[in-house]
Formats: sequence, C-alpha cells, structure tokens
Amino acid sequence: MEHEHHMHTVSHRDHEAAMTNPQMAKEMETDMRRRFFISFALTVPIVLYSQMGEMLFGVSLPSPIPKNWLLFLLTTPIVFWTGSIFITGTYYSLKARTLNMAVLIATGVLAAYAGSIALAFKGNGEAFYEAAAMLVTFVLFGHWMEMKSRRGTSDALRALFDLVPSKANVIRGGKETGIASAEIIRGDIVVLRPGDKVPVDGEITEGESSIDESLVTGESMPVVKTIAAKVVGGSVNLTGMVKFRAMAVGSETVLAQIIKLVETAQNSKAPGQRIADRAAAWLVVLAVGAGIATFLGWYVIAGATLIASLTLAISTVVIACPDALGLATPTAVAVGTGIGARHNILIKDAATLENTSRLTAIVLDKTGTLTEGKPAITRVSGTRRFSDEAVLAHAASASLGSNHPVSAAILKEAKKRNIKTLGRVEKFEALGGLGIRAKVDGRTVIVGTTKLMAQNRIDTAPVQAEIDRALLEGNPRTQRAEQSSYDGNPRTQRAEQSSYDGNPLSIVAIDGKAVGVIAIRDALRPSAKKTIAALQALGPEVAMITGDHEQVARAVADELGITRFFAQVLPHDKADYVKKLQQEGKFTAMVGDGINDAPALAQADIGIAIGAGTDVAIETANIVLMKSDPYDIVAAIRLSKATVAKMKQNLFWATIYNVLAIPVAAGVFYTSLGWSLRPEISALLMSASSIIVATNATLLKRVEPLLSK
Repeated sequence: MEHEHHMHTVSHRDHEAAMTNPQMAKEMETDMRRRFFISFALTVPIVLYSQMGEMLFGVSLPSPIPKNWLLFLLTTPIVFWTGSIFITGTYYSLKARTLNMAVLIATGVLAAYAGSIALAFKGNGEAFYEAAAMLVTFVLFGHWMEMKSRRGTSDALRALFDLVPSKANVIRGGKETGIASAEIIRGDIVVLRPGDKVPVDGEITEGESSIDESLVTGESMPVVKTIAAKVVGGSVNLTGMVKFRAMAVGSETVLAQIIKLVETAQNSKAPGQRIADRAAAWLVVLAVGAGIATFLGWYVIAGATLIASLTLAISTVVIACPDALGLATPTAVAVGTGIGARHNILIKDAATLENTSRLTAIVLDKTGTLTEGKPAITRVSGTRRFSDEAVLAHAASASLGSNHPVSAAILKEAKKRNIKTLGRVEKFEALGGLGIRAKVDGRTVIVGTTKLMAQNRIDTAPVQAEIDRALLEGNPRTQRAEQSSYDGNPRTQRAEQSSYDGNPLSIVAIDGKAVGVIAIRDALRPSAKKTIAALQALGPEVAMITGDHEQVARAVADELGITRFFAQVLPHDKADYVKKLQQEGKFTAMVGDGINDAPALAQADIGIAIGAGTDVAIETANIVLMKSDPYDIVAAIRLSKATVAKMKQNLFWATIYNVLAIPVAAGVFYTSLGWSLRPEISALLMSASSIIVATNATLLKRVEPLLSK
C-alpha cells in the first residue's frame, strides 16, 4: 500500500520524492512502463472482442469461453493491477479531502467496469469493458511519458563530493606521505602544490600562494593566501607551494555544510498543484453529478427500466471522464522539453516547465552569471612619454611569465589590439599577489597595485588623474582610494579599494617611473543588459546577489538597470536571501553557476544553472542553460508560458469535446431527436479526443522563432 501511495504521489503530484531519490525515480518509471505495456497488451483483445471492435473492424472473433466472461477476465487485471495506482491514489486523495486526476480516472474506470458487470450478467449482455480498459491504458501512457521527462537526479551531491581530492599529502613523523583525504584528522599539516585541490578547511602555516575559491565561495578573483590565512576545502591552489594545518574535517568543512544545505533544501520543496489536477477536481463533480442525475432522471422520473437507466448513466460518467485528460499535460511537456533541448535549454521535469511561467521574482548571481567571472581590460592609459600601446606592450611582455588571471587578461588585450610583446624578458618575479616584476629589453617593468608601487618607492602622481578617472567611471559614488587589482577578497576590509569596485587597476612602472594605468573589471556577459530588460518586461522582479562589496554590486546593478541587489552575501547565506523573497510571497527562481550557489538553487522554487558553471550547480538546478547565455532565462520563461498555454488548450479540448456529449449520452435528446450515445461510442469519442490533444501538442513548435528574439 505504501508503494502505491508513492506511485500516486509521483504520478499525480510533483514527483518530489523521485526527484530527490534518483533510484526511486528510475524504479517508478520502469514500473509505469511495465504497467502500460501489460495494460496495452490486454486492451487490444478487449477492443477486438467488444462491440466497438466489431463495429470498427467488421470482425467477430471466436471466443474460447463466453465473450462476457472473457472480457471480464481480461479487464479485471487492468482495473485492479495496472490501474491500481488510480484506486489507491483516490483513497489518499479523498483522505486528504481533495479531488484530483486519480479520483477522476478511478471514477470513470470503476463506473465503466462495475456497469459492465451489471449489464453483462444481469441485463441484455451489452457490456462496455473496453471503455474501462482504454481509459487506464491511455492515462498510463501519458504518465509514463511524463515520468520520462520528470526523472529527477541527486547527482548534485555526488558532484559535490567529487570536489574533494581522493588523496592528499600530509606531514607525519617528519615525512611527507600520501593518504586518503578522508583520513585527514584535525591538526594534520597538509602540503599543497600548484594545481592541487584543497582537501579540507585549514590555516596556512608556511608559504604563500594564490588560491582559486570561485567554485566554493563565488569570489571571482584568485585570493592571495599568506601565513595564518584560511583555506577552504574544494578550492584550487594556483601558484605557490604552501603547508596548512587542518582545522575542520569531515562534516565540519564548508563544503560538507553546503552539501547539507542542498540536501535539506531539496527535501523541503513543497509540491506545486498541477493544472490537470485543478481541472480534474471540477470534472469529478461534473461526471458524478451528471451520472446520478441521468440515472434518477430516467429511472425515477421517466420510469425507464433499471438496465436502461444504468446504461445511460454509465455512458454519461464515461464520456465525462476523458482519457485525453491524462495525455493533455504529458504531450505538451514532451514537445516543450524537446524544443528546450534543441535550444540548449535543459528542463529537468514537467513541473518545472509548467511552473516557470509563474515566476514573480528572479535572483541572479553576479559572478559567472551576469559577468564572465574573469577579468577583462576596459582601458589602457599612457602618459606623454609612453603611449597606450607602449604601456600595454611592456605590461604584456612582463606578464608572459605569469599565470595570474590579470596577466592573462593583459596578454589577451595585447593580442586583440595586435600589439606584439617585446624582445628579451628576464628575471621574472611574482610579487606575492601584489603584481609582477621583470626585465623587458633591459628595462625594469613593474605591473601591480598601488601598494606595490609604494613598496618600490614609485610615485603614482603622474598617473593619479587616470586612477581617479577609472574609479569614477567604474562607480560614481566611489571617491579616490587606493586600488588593489591583484588581491580581491570582498570580505576583507582594508583602506585600499577592493579588486572589483567598478574598475580595478594595475599601474605600470618602467625603470621606477609610473607610466600608465590599466583598468580591469569582471566583464559583463554580452547579453546581460538585454536579459535584464527582457526579464523586467516579462513582469518578474529582478534582483542580483553577490559576495562582492556594496560599491561593486551597485556599479554593476546601475549599469544593468537592476534596482534591488544583495551585496557581501556569504556563500552559505545565499539560500536565506532566496527564502526571504519566498517569504514575501514571491514565486522565486535563482540563477547561478558555482558550488556556492547550489543551496540557493535548491532552495528556489526554480533553480537555473548557467551551463559553463560546475556539475554541482547543473545537477542541483531544475533548468540548465547549456550555452551559458543568461538571455536563455527569457527563452525558458517564454517556452514555459507557451507550453502552459498549450496545456490549457489541451485540457479544454480533452474536456469540452466530452462535456458537450454529456447531454447526448444522458439521453436528453433521445425522445425528441432520437440521439443517444452507446457506451462503446463514448469510448470511441474518448480515443478521438486523445488524437486531437496529441496533434495540438505538436503545434507548440510554432513558439521556436520567439525563443531567440
């Protein structure tokens, strides 16, 4: 019974259990497929032996036993075995005092089945078992198709665990030794070389390095770590060799806490009420009411026989419980998800496709979603002695020995401008995250922060106007401050400007003289501005969330036209801001790309991952934008709105066709016009409405041209 309850939940609700348990989802889909094929195999002979089969195909097959017994034996397993999910679903639905698809289908099936038994064994032998069999088979097919599109995944947690390296090097007994990361205990000294992943949280005891924490914290720039600095498990060591003391292991690590947040959020999502369920609630009342009214009208008022009255009543209930209703949603979903996939928008389940159209708030992570997540050069400014090109040529030449993202951006800009690097580059030095120094054609070139210039006693007065200009362009509210472009930790308060306040700077000095300024910023994605404008036009409130300083967030928000933003948000707090919007009564989507976004993606009503991000974000999300283009959020909403419109059309066609036939089936026109609907004709009409629904769903393809506009 418990299994059946779960099946009902998966079939008619929101598949939440299956979505957080991939094994269950697979078992459910396999079970539904098996039910459909068994039901289909039994329905074929039922139709062929029925009066409808004789009428359609003009054949009268020989029966090994009396036909009514044969049809009874073939139909019973369909109703009580393959279709048992509808009966148990009805039990749980009525227990919860709700009416949904399960109740509607069970009403039609049991009415046709019980009516057939009564008519076959008590009356004139004109049973209509095929109506019950076809109803179960059509609806099972619809649920199987829907389940294929809804199969959820919890690979997010596996992907999170994969961030931790399987092995690590620790100092034990004075020697460096390789052990499994799981065996690291608090207090162990761990050795990190360039390229190594950090296995656990800790504190550096020796050495200095740049560490990329973007996957875990969302911080876009590598962070310089010196002695006593904290390192986070799952981040990547870039440049130097360091040793650190393990301070938090196992479930204590930041990564383990993120995993716990993801699990909690995934399991706490409340299922949304389906469109089909809402339509079904009305149809249950209509079907049962029409059946009772028909029986009482003919038997009590018109004085018809019990058998004749029962026949008309059953015809009415069957015609009011359209099997096409079971196909209305799944067929639209199948076409909609297919269209999304062709446009690199992966929509993981039917509920997401349906609910995306309801969004009233969208939260976008800044780094990696609205921005590229890596530095880009916005301007190079020289002095009278050195042109812009000469400044860039010297800076690019000095950068050849560096693997820092700022150096990579300088080299990329030089290539873009067709500026060749200079001849001899010697004595390259990386200066502790503050910048670089090298001999270029015999000249000493230093590229880096104002702090680095001060350490080398280089006067920045000749380029101060350019520093101020860059700061003011980056953020009108930012007054002159010291700028650090090689060290950007948004959670570190300091006198200098943080690395992403508007335009971060690198100053270029040659032979002890400041000769130019290179303005750098985390480049906006090309479609970011267009995306925000289009989203706002569609109606939802648009908010931005970031770990960066408020000045940085304000500069980006002003440029994009975003009025609400959340700055200096720590990774584990992002989900709380999503929850805050939900508590305001907003149906909320979260768009992100990193591991630090995973809990917020799971918390949101709809989680949307930018495809260039991590496996974790992709697996946690309901929608994945494979092209890494935020404008695809707009396309996903348009596709959802079009699919929901098609679902509603299908529900209309699936019901109106049958509802209009209710008075005919009830015998309203029998005495005046001689119109009546035999139960087998009612079953045939159900098949016709299913064909209309399936055909109408394919017309959803007309929405495709709108997705790229």
